[in-house]
Amino acid sequence: MMLSTVLKLSRAAMTAARATGIDLLSRTPPPLSPSSSRFFCGPKGSNASPVALQMIDYALSHSRSLKSDESYAQGLLVLEQCLSTQSNEVDDATSQNSRAIILLAMSTLLFERGAFDDAIDKLQIIQGLEHSHLGVRVASMESLVGLNLLLERNDTSRVLADKWLQLFVNVTADIDGVGSKVLNVHVKALKGLVELVHGNLESAESFFLASKDDKGCTGNVALSYGEFLHSTGKFSLAKELYQNAIEEISANKEFADPHALAACCMSGREVQLAATCALGQLEGHSGNFRAAEEILTMVLTKTEEHFGSHHPNVGTVLTCIALMFRHKAIMEHSSSLLIQEGLYRRALDLLKAPSLDTEGTKVDVARRDIVALARGAYAEVLCVQQNRKDEGEKMKSWAQTAWRNQRLSLAEALEISELSSTVPVIDARISRAL
Repeated sequence: MMLSTVLKLSRAAMTAARATGIDLLSRTPPPLSPSSSRFFCGPKGSNASPVALQMIDYALSHSRSLKSDESYAQGLLVLEQCLSTQSNEVDDATSQNSRAIILLAMSTLLFERGAFDDAIDKLQIIQGLEHSHLGVRVASMESLVGLNLLLERNDTSRVLADKWLQLFVNVTADIDGVGSKVLNVHVKALKGLVELVHGNLESAESFFLASKDDKGCTGNVALSYGEFLHSTGKFSLAKELYQNAIEEISANKEFADPHALAACCMSGREVQLAATCALGQLEGHSGNFRAAEEILTMVLTKTEEHFGSHHPNVGTVLTCIALMFRHKAIMEHSSSLLIQEGLYRRALDLLKAPSLDTEGTKVDVARRDIVALARGAYAEVLCVQQNRKDEGEKMKSWAQTAWRNQRLSLAEALEISELSSTVPVIDARISRAL
């Protein structure tokens, strides 16, 4: 039954591709839906098969239409069939670009299903396609680093970023000056993000300053640089970069740019949600609580629409909202204990937080930063209630043990002061506290 369905979907995708009147010998595919594969291809320079691009568009749209295990499985099988039509024996740029972009799309669907290691496997294959467009390989590297940061494989992410910094010097001679500059900015900004996660602010700053460029400081670059500025108290500059990241993706400018591809947690959808979430946090840190609530509520709605209402990413956004209400209550000398507790409980449920009886250092906790931050703040809510103080102390102890941020202690991350210029920033792309 599944195979029959997939064959029908594949034929439908092929028919849709041909019905558009595409010249199969054309090197310039037509514009694709901004809601699907615009983040996987660029019409100039990638030279990928137009039919392959249309099948990617169809597979992504079908998978996301129902957001079910079955629809994702069918979308992946369509892409697998599409990949099988690309000859492994042909090593020209068009063939390798087609295979690479199909693998990017497959990795993204796997990521959205939570199959992170399978997504990493697809991305690693792209690294071996040496004749594919450099922009495609940079996109796969960027996604590999992002997924490893999400999985808290910090050392691996650093090795990958360092490898590409070194490798990039030797390969950029084959592409035009503008493209080389844009990709160079992406590679350096990614290294800056890795250093920021490691808590090395001085090193991170050096790479972000090197990526400060009007042509390349968009998307992931703008978001990562903005988070660095935000975490060091430069709110005005950070806000500009967040807004640039949101508007640049909303306007779909990157569609025409083969040097601005992205996938998985670093895709345009993810960047737009994460940049908006960061903007909401910034408004809260600035004391603009009404704006913060409006922005974060909008992010919550869009995250639920994109991932589904039970996805862990929804828990990450709920944690940001709860922390905003906590900040507001402290600054306005008010109380929102019931609101905060409801948000923390729901967030921790979606984040699949382990039992408090397990030691924070010994259990494998997905999205550990967010779980520890949520539990640390939730513990405060419990500790002010005399009949729940013991539960609060137990939760506080667990959170302190689980917290691994190298820049701030958990107490520093939860400290709220008008004099402090250092604040934690939750990166919703990689579910890390920076």
